[in-house]
Amino acid sequence: MLRLTTIELPFAAIGLIWNSMMSWAGGWFFLMAAEIFTVGQRDFRLPGLGAYLSEAASAGDLRAIGYGVTSLVLLVVILDQLVWRPLLSWADRFKVEFVESAEPQRSWFYDALMASRVFAWVRAHVHGCLESIEVRTQNYGRVANETKTVSAAPGVSAWMLRVGLSGGLIYGTVRAAIMLAGVPAAVWGHIALASGATLLRVMASLVLALAWTVPLGVAIGFNQRLARWCQPLVQIAASIPATALFPVFLLAILRFAHGMNVAAILLMLMGTQWYLLFNVLAGASAIPQDLKYTTALLDMGRFERWRTLILPALFPYLVTGAITSTGGAWNASIVAEYSTFAGRTVQTMGLGALISHATAEGAYPLLLASTLTMILIVTLVNGLVWRPLYRLAEERFRME
Repeated sequence: MLRLTTIELPFAAIGLIWNSMMSWAGGWFFLMAAEIFTVGQRDFRLPGLGAYLSEAASAGDLRAIGYGVTSLVLLVVILDQLVWRPLLSWADRFKVEFVESAEPQRSWFYDALMASRVFAWVRAHVHGCLESIEVRTQNYGRVANETKTVSAAPGVSAWMLRVGLSGGLIYGTVRAAIMLAGVPAAVWGHIALASGATLLRVMASLVLALAWTVPLGVAIGFNQRLARWCQPLVQIAASIPATALFPVFLLAILRFAHGMNVAAILLMLMGTQWYLLFNVLAGASAIPQDLKYTTALLDMGRFERWRTLILPALFPYLVTGAITSTGGAWNASIVAEYSTFAGRTVQTMGLGALISHATAEGAYPLLLASTLTMILIVTLVNGLVWRPLYRLAEERFRME
């Protein structure tokens, strides 16, 4: 517990906060798909901003879309000022460096909280409660170890739970095998071609995202003045659900050749680029100030500085960003390759389009086959590509 609270959490605080911001923005991105969707003849919807935007997009009501997006932007700005910026200002103390930054993170709300007597009172009581809980936990663990018997047999309820879970797993496996056996060979061939098409789009979106997020993320991470202006703008851009504006964009781009294919790549890019950008921002912000001063004293050129400091320091963050980015691209393919706007449905060949089509038609065997294929591809890529890169980042590019 002491190791977690004094070493691991402080060291991971900056990256954890930036990735939390990205996860929050990713939640806004899929808001429409989460709050309203159709499976066959069944319609599922929840009251919320995502359902409102989805209805506005389906009706082609640009004014309603504007109202929804404006409300979302206001929410993002409020969260940036009251949650994320104070957290970044607080986490600035956990940088691994011997020289304080010339322009540390600043937050008016964080400063107001630190100067508040009410917050000081709450913090003191929270610390007291946590210490009391830790003491009770230690005492409970000591008593449990002293009274633990060697021949403790599992209870009847635990045994029944295992039997129930095992039976459910066996039943689900058999049902899935029966459904997959009913999928024709020709359909499996189509799934293979669709998987290849989506994989190419995922790779294209990753390359395009890397091309602009790395230089911009480093520029923002190295300049706190620029960060103060760009951070809320980046959060707003990442949080706006592109799926709300995508149908409007389709009306213009479908007039050109391969318009839907290009549009799918662009929408997948909108769902992936922010994962990379936020991780690059976290990595650039975590570079110790003394290392920056050292490169300046050595009079390193721009290329040498990138080669010896920036890229090695960013490598673990780039791997993490690339993993989450490609995962986001696979998820985004479900809404990028199949779209409905004002009663019109457009799609392109891809695994995401197959999943969306099967969901809309209630074709459960096709839905299961397509979903399992996507899971298999993502698992293989993780094992063959990202896991070796993660191992390389741990062995050669650890900042210690």
